[in-house]
Amino acid sequence: MSDAPSQAIAFDAELDAVGLDCPMPLLKAKLELNRLASGAVLKVTASDPGSQRDFRSFARLAGHTLVHEEVEGDLYRYWLRKA
Repeated sequence: MSDAPSQAIAFDAELDAVGLDCPMPLLKAKLELNRLASGAVLKVTASDPGSQRDFRSFARLAGHTLVHEEVEGDLYRYWLRKA
């Protein structure tokens, strides 16, 4: 994980998946990414600890770039750049 402050990371769309359990944060992120143009960045905020594994694997397998991820208390944030 990077130490860059989240405020400095630009994004094109944002998804609030707080309160959703696996696999819903990832499924909702996939749907949102489908709406975005290639190269766009989606910021996702989730509360499910399993989302770390899910988003890392998803980005690698789908060819997207996990630009940044951070943990703040019980919140997990991800910035995904669409392939």
